[in-house]
Parts: sequence; structure tokens; C-alpha cells
Amino acid sequence: MRIDIMTLFPDTVGDMMSDSILGRAQDRGFITIRTHQIRDYTVNKQNQVDDYPYGGGRGAVMQADPLYRCWAHICEEIGCRAHTIYLSPCGEVFTQEKAKQLRRDYDHLILVCGHYEGIDERFIEECVDEEISIGDFVLTGGELPAMVVADCVCRMVPGVLPDAECFEEESHWAGLLEYPQYSRPAVWHDREVPAVLLSGNHQNVARWRRKQAILRTFHRRPDMFRKFSIPNKTRAEKKFLQELEDEDDAFKHRNVEELGK
Repeated sequence: MRIDIMTLFPDTVGDMMSDSILGRAQDRGFITIRTHQIRDYTVNKQNQVDDYPYGGGRGAVMQADPLYRCWAHICEEIGCRAHTIYLSPCGEVFTQEKAKQLRRDYDHLILVCGHYEGIDERFIEECVDEEISIGDFVLTGGELPAMVVADCVCRMVPGVLPDAECFEEESHWAGLLEYPQYSRPAVWHDREVPAVLLSGNHQNVARWRRKQAILRTFHRRPDMFRKFSIPNKTRAEKKFLQELEDEDDAFKHRNVEELGK
């Protein structure tokens, strides 16, 4: 997997992407993350990348030509047109499912970081394949969203993490939030680690974690829970569901409103 990031702050982005897990993965050749200074592709002495917006208004707009020159250089370097994403609050909201799709469908991504009031729409029309937002809010630039997308996608590349279990049991992978995690000591500030985690019984631990993931999602993210389906056809599945209802009164009465309509 190779990711090229077009930005006005390549050193900042590059330092962040070259540290810790992603840095080690790059050293070992599992992924490649490159940053490109958009100002290097201007044709004026001032290295100007922005200008006033047509039609009036406050702020400035990043010009199409420096962006295009930078983008074209990357495509020429790799020998093909790479899938190009503009990080924008107008884009599709980024999710784990979207990250899976990007990882599955593309070996090379170009991430475009905007600034000011945005970028010239003509560059988007000609070069951008899709726009992605990391949430319903606005930042001062696209660098943080680009790093979020790069991190989320790259950590699923084989070899970046020790094995697939490292990300397949985490929040959002299968429509649930992750279960609570604990570490040593067994008692901290009079708070004890749940006894089941100390039992050594892996089957019971897995069952407890499954319950906690479901209940945590139910209480914290009802929007996610509404999309999640708990199997209850077999005897074992029905027993598991009954245990959930016995352990959590709110969960037991989760369908009261629907039944009353």
C-alpha cells in the first residue's frame, strides 16, 4: 500500500506518519507514505497557491494549477492515475467500512489536503475521485483528516500489526463497540478487574467480552445498535440473548417503545 499526501505542511505530516507503528511498517516495507509540498509546483516567485474567490467573499481559495501539477507529478512517478481523495467537510463521512473498502480496492491512494476556503472546484472535477469527511465539523486544513484516513487504512495492511485479530476485535469492525479492557494490577483504587478475566477460562472470557460489546453499543451508540442483529435461532443463541436480558434491565426492555407503537 502506498499513500501520497498533497499538503502545505509536508514535514508535520511526514513526521507524524513516520513514527511508532506506521514508521516501523514503512521501515519494513509493508507500506509507503509520501508527502508532497504543493508550493513546490507553483510557477511564480512567491510560490503562491491561493487567490481571492470569484464572486466575492472572505478568505482565499487554493488554485487549481499548483494542485494539478503536484497531482500529475505523483501520477507520473508511479506510472498511473491513482485513486484520489479530497479531504473535505462536504464529503462522505469516513467509517471503518469505508476504510475496509479503500484497503480492499486500491494499492495506491492520493490524499489532497485543502486549506483556507477550500480548493478550486475545477481541480476536484478533473482529478478527484471522491471526497471524504471525518465528521460533521470543520478544521483549518485537511492534514488531520488525511492522517486519520492514512492511519486507519494502513493499519489493516498485512504486516503492519502482528495479526488481523489486532483490528478485527476493535470497535466498529463488526458493527459493535469494543469491550472494556483491563491491565495490571488486579486492584487499582479499590476497583477490581472482573473475575471472569482472571479465571483462565478462555471460552467464558470470550462470552463476557461479547456481552460487554453488545451492551456497550446498546447504551452508548443506539444508532449503531439499531443496525446490529443478534442471532437467536439456535438454543445456544437464545440462551446467550436471555443472559443479556437478565444482566441488563434496560436491554431487557429495549423493544418496549417499538411494541407500543
